[in-house]
Amino acid sequence: MAKKVAVEENLTGVRNLLKEQGYTVVDPGSEENVLAIVLTGLDNNTMNMQDITTKVPVIDAAGKTPEQVLSRIKELG
Repeated sequence: MAKKVAVEENLTGVRNLLKEQGYTVVDPGSEENVLAIVLTGLDNNTMNMQDITTKVPVIDAAGKTPEQVLSRIKELG
């Protein structure tokens, strides 16, 4: 299975690092199966998705370096 991660568009550093590490990066809200969703400010109503439930981990990238986010994603498999 391809390693896909949904990453908020403004997280350029995270998006670039994941691509360098061989991950496929898609936008949150896409209908693709992903390992995780990476967002900033989970208390914000990102893209009006507060009513959407997900079965994949959601990683809050606020205050984290791209490397820290990558490390968390690697822990997921």
